[in-house]
Amino acid sequence: MSGSFDVKLEDTVYLPDPSVREESLIGDYDTEYQRFLRDPDGFWEGVADELEWFRRWDHVKKWNPPYAEWFTNAQLNITHNCLDRHATGERRNKVALIWRGEKGEERVLTYRQLYRQVMRFGSALTKMGITKGDTVCLYMPLVPEHIIALLACARIGAVHNIVYGGFGASALNARIRDSGAKLVITSDVGYRRGKRVALKAIVDEAVVNAPTVEKIIVLRRSDPGPELFSEMEVDFYEVLESGDATCEAAVMDAEDPLFILYTSGTTGQPKGIVHTCGGYMVGVYYTTKYVFDMKENDVHWCTADPGWITGHSYIVYGPLSVGATVLITETVPDYPDPGIFWRIVEDFGVTIFYTAPTAIRMFMRVGEEWPNRYNLDSLRLIGSVGEPLNPEAFEWYYRVIGKGRCPLLDTWWQTETGMHMITTTVGEPMKPGFAGRAIPGVVVDVVDAKGNPVEPGTGGLLVIKEPWPAQMRAVNNDDARYRAYWETINGFYTAGDLAVRDEDGYIMVLGRSDDIIIVSGHNLGTAEVESALVSHEAVAEAAVIGIPDPVKGQTVKAFVILVDGHTPTEKLKSDLIYHVRMSIGPIAMPSAIDFVDSLPKTRSGKIMRRVLKAQELGIDPGDISTLEE
Repeated sequence: MSGSFDVKLEDTVYLPDPSVREESLIGDYDTEYQRFLRDPDGFWEGVADELEWFRRWDHVKKWNPPYAEWFTNAQLNITHNCLDRHATGERRNKVALIWRGEKGEERVLTYRQLYRQVMRFGSALTKMGITKGDTVCLYMPLVPEHIIALLACARIGAVHNIVYGGFGASALNARIRDSGAKLVITSDVGYRRGKRVALKAIVDEAVVNAPTVEKIIVLRRSDPGPELFSEMEVDFYEVLESGDATCEAAVMDAEDPLFILYTSGTTGQPKGIVHTCGGYMVGVYYTTKYVFDMKENDVHWCTADPGWITGHSYIVYGPLSVGATVLITETVPDYPDPGIFWRIVEDFGVTIFYTAPTAIRMFMRVGEEWPNRYNLDSLRLIGSVGEPLNPEAFEWYYRVIGKGRCPLLDTWWQTETGMHMITTTVGEPMKPGFAGRAIPGVVVDVVDAKGNPVEPGTGGLLVIKEPWPAQMRAVNNDDARYRAYWETINGFYTAGDLAVRDEDGYIMVLGRSDDIIIVSGHNLGTAEVESALVSHEAVAEAAVIGIPDPVKGQTVKAFVILVDGHTPTEKLKSDLIYHVRMSIGPIAMPSAIDFVDSLPKTRSGKIMRRVLKAQELGIDPGDISTLEE
């Protein structure tokens, strides 16, 4: 397989008002990108100089492929930049965190209040015997205590391993064991769609065969809360109150580990991605400030969970490092009704809204009457993260939510990259279906299997050609898996995604390279076929897989969720097959279409095509610990 293939490209362009670029922090993209290329280390040093360090670096980077060090021998603490420098300055009484519960409860923490809570909890963890380098596993709902706990870990130099509070006991156990967690912090329950989700019961099962765990801290939310077993379990607020009022930030080396985060497992066994203190801080600070164009009075709502990299980087560390106001909520997008997100935008004056394509397509499915009930004038920037944003979803999101005036950031990045890598920076022309170009500070390319750049309009493999500060430093306990990222193609970082570049250098991500379907020797990206299906007015969401065919090698099978009001019929199947033929060509025509009510997804919203494939072929789907339903 050459790794390259032809792709049909659309040419729709949206031009933002010139004032958007003039008022943006990043300014003109080309000017900024050339400034980076002239002196890459000087570029990143300039960003790092905007932050506070206990000791300055000797070198900006050392690159010994595939191993990188950034800001060598520098000393810092990320919470000093997220808390101390705001809480002891002019932002001390600025709102850091707004929380809205599923029942409508609200809590607000200023920077000074958050700082004091984190110090007290950090002190308490130290008294419990948690020291620099210990691993702490967090398995919590999206509540302020979750943010306090993870920042307290970072403050004392403990490595946090956050596991999304929807994983089952076996998945949690595997992550506790692989990370060697000494402490687990959890809650008795979370709340989702009006129901209690028992978290502690899952922890109880998960720690049975986890010998490294010494204590469990339990946030008791229900009334009455569960009884705790004193020899191992302690109450969250009793721990908090046992701490001292002050807790000095641990002095961390730039290359000390900050956290381990396990990937969501769409491609098999989860990997423990290790991120370090210095480079990660610089990367998420830079992208939050200059990609999100974060201004002093913005209210930033990233709808992810801290259990995903998006939550680490763009709920917690990025926004707090720039001194932003962050909104968090347990609310799901369709409960108690599909207008709840827009009600929250109106109620809190959200200015930056960052969500996933799967949510956007759900909003499309239920119709624009829901957002149209609410005043969304506060929004000035909207974003997308998690998987490719198909052109139809882009158009709807830009028109219905952004009202045709908000820049739309379709961001491409990964758990492994730690920070945004590709997007259309604020003020630049936007193209539906295209994430955009490499942000200043990053070098990407689309290449064939031998690492040669492919022509515009030709699909290939997405690679990152140079190191960047927030890159992962290791796969926990598995150096061979880490090295494979850099040693598969020509010494480039191989993202595992298919992509195509247009004449202007804009990149369209087509989907995972392991989701490729080869029909009669022609390579098809799943995202391209799915996008063609979703562009039909009757289709809300689609997933496609390749199934074995004795003549063609593989044929395309599609699984389709219809928009409310449309009925599955044989005629509609024929219409959809013809629609794909006209959109892409006869080679992409599905040989079969199943109408379904739901698709197997990870809890972060990515479609697990291998589960569909396994069901179709009657084989074991592998690790499905991340499966939503």
